[in-house]
Amino acid sequence: MTLHESGEMYLETILILHKQKPHVRSIDIAEYMNYSKPSVSRAVNLLKSEGYISIDGSGYITLTESGSAVAEKIYDRHTNLSLYLTRLGVSKETADKDACAIEHVISDESFEAIKKHVANMPLQ
Repeated sequence: MTLHESGEMYLETILILHKQKPHVRSIDIAEYMNYSKPSVSRAVNLLKSEGYISIDGSGYITLTESGSAVAEKIYDRHTNLSLYLTRLGVSKETADKDACAIEHVISDESFEAIKKHVANMPLQ
């Protein structure tokens, strides 16, 4: 099954929130993404039905193995693309925004080349 950009964004958000706090609920996602609770509820239910997340009896959301793989991939892309752009002189705010758009469409080959290049760039 193909996961769309919005699904990738939700999974990345869940990963980021898990790095900040031990438990993630739908309300946390809604607040972080500035989305309505009904929109988040619908997305969370879709991600659950597709096997990307699990939700326990207390409403805590956890990434499944497949969800975690997607989230880590998108997060890695975002982090490295943003770093690359800031090292080129782009403002952090613009770099984050642009990385968010690019991370969903860039090929694995192009991303790996950028990632390798970033690792070899001098720190500023």
